[in-house]
Amino acid sequence: MRTAWIQSNAALKERLNRPIQLNTTEPESEMPPYMELFLSHLRLLVGVPFDYLVADDRLLPDESIRFFYVDRSWTDRLVDGAVAVGKIGTREQAHHQGHAPAVNQQLDLTERVVRTLQRGHVSFNDAKTPNDGHPVAADVITGFLLRSSAVSGWPQMDVRAYKTAVPEKFDPADAGPLSQQLKTLRLELLSPGLMIALFQGVPQLVILEEPHHGVQFGVHLTNNTDKVYVRDATGHQVQIPPPSPLPNPAPEPEYYEVDLPVRASNSRVVHVTELRRRLNINRAKVPTAVPITGSASFAIAVLDPPWRQRFEGTVDKAGTQATSGGFVTNLKIAQRVAENSTLEEVRNLVTLHGG
Repeated sequence: MRTAWIQSNAALKERLNRPIQLNTTEPESEMPPYMELFLSHLRLLVGVPFDYLVADDRLLPDESIRFFYVDRSWTDRLVDGAVAVGKIGTREQAHHQGHAPAVNQQLDLTERVVRTLQRGHVSFNDAKTPNDGHPVAADVITGFLLRSSAVSGWPQMDVRAYKTAVPEKFDPADAGPLSQQLKTLRLELLSPGLMIALFQGVPQLVILEEPHHGVQFGVHLTNNTDKVYVRDATGHQVQIPPPSPLPNPAPEPEYYEVDLPVRASNSRVVHVTELRRRLNINRAKVPTAVPITGSASFAIAVLDPPWRQRFEGTVDKAGTQATSGGFVTNLKIAQRVAENSTLEEVRNLVTLHGG
């Protein structure tokens, strides 16, 4: 048998000494559009099986939300795994070794237009060209997974993240809040009751808000009695002043409300005139209540504006929390995960599978 001219390990070493067969500035060295599009979606976990995101269903129980950071090293290895399909020899191995930094740098840019492409607003080339013209360093990616009936009830809910805790009451379209809003990289339903969101940067405030395309009469049930909240000129509920000094722990806020009057002849019909009178009477002791002077002010007083749920947390300058190592809320979300029984079951699963 004829002796090989060069052994495989020597060939690989030689190619790795000069890994780039084509300079990164040459047009032929660029990724094909279909490849760049696929890999940028992988960077945002699109197509990654849910079992890889949540190892056990008990980590994300019903009516819970979990905030997280995305490990960029993990997503880079995910891209490497996808590219490895085409590395069948030393030439491809060396070529990938030489072009990997340029590939990662390009994906850092392209991942920011994935959501625009998913929404079908523009074509890939139309989104890519202006985006590539503003190169910036890759930022931290954070996000959350939400499993709740609110997702199936309002699949088009508004989700926004802010780098500062914007105080209520605010309009998201105002210049101040808008300047603090983080870019949403991904917002998608993984199932009818499960939502994933990814943001560019570390938020201190995340807001989930009911869609604004519906009009509802603001009736709620308190102690088995239909009531209507007293609202101010902006449509927000008027809070009853809390006791002073505040007890510890502080009580839940309470709001002014009036009983909903109905007609004597039909208990299913609202007595509008009486309701207007009751709301005006309450304005005598609640000066901030909207004065009912016409149909517009009456609509403000009785309509139920979209709900807004705030999740707030604090992070240090490094973008992490000293106590938990990640962005978390001040609310007790998914508390079952922190229970000793749940933690013990997870440890047993890890041990059983050789973790």
